[in-house]
Amino acid sequence: MPREKLLHHGASVLTEQELLAILLRTGYKGKNVLDLATEVLTRKKDLLTNSLDPKELSSIKGIGLAKATEIIAAFELTKRLSSLPSRPTIKSPEVVWQLCHSITKKKKEFVIALYLNARYELIKKVTLSIGTVDSSLVHPREVYSKALELHSAFVIVVHNHPSQVVTPSDDDYIVTKRLKKAGRIMGIPLLDHIIITEGSFHQIKVS
Repeated sequence: MPREKLLHHGASVLTEQELLAILLRTGYKGKNVLDLATEVLTRKKDLLTNSLDPKELSSIKGIGLAKATEIIAAFELTKRLSSLPSRPTIKSPEVVWQLCHSITKKKKEFVIALYLNARYELIKKVTLSIGTVDSSLVHPREVYSKALELHSAFVIVVHNHPSQVVTPSDDDYIVTKRLKKAGRIMGIPLLDHIIITEGSFHQIKVS
């Protein structure tokens, strides 16, 4: 049965008929639930284009209004989820600034790491530390242990300056050098270390 198949092997191995059969739950005398699902899927195009209302769908024998609304809701949910944007691609420091802009209003320093795949797509954004009003500590171990866990290819580190002064401090340069060195050793390059404020950003350049 489809439900048991899903429990034992996962949803990805089920056919469309079997997935829909789980929603339908039962057929009716003379037609089992899989056959009923097959009949409903003859209207798949109408379901995907929102051109079928519950009353029309319930005209299929074995599909009442309750089942019809559940099926239409499931197809609409599938459509909406499939239209969600893919992972953002980090193409420029401007994109980084936009992704992390919420921390620019904070009264303490937040250090964030952006973990990217080989196509420069964001895998995950992680807050590494929250410091005092004027300083924050971040260790390469914290940055790169997460990079290994996420199988990331590149790392970008971002932090805010609550003072709204974008100029790097001596500590900012020291931290950047340490992270770049660790990245070379780990084989996961530090692409950038960026300071952000509400109105601007600064890329810290070190050799």
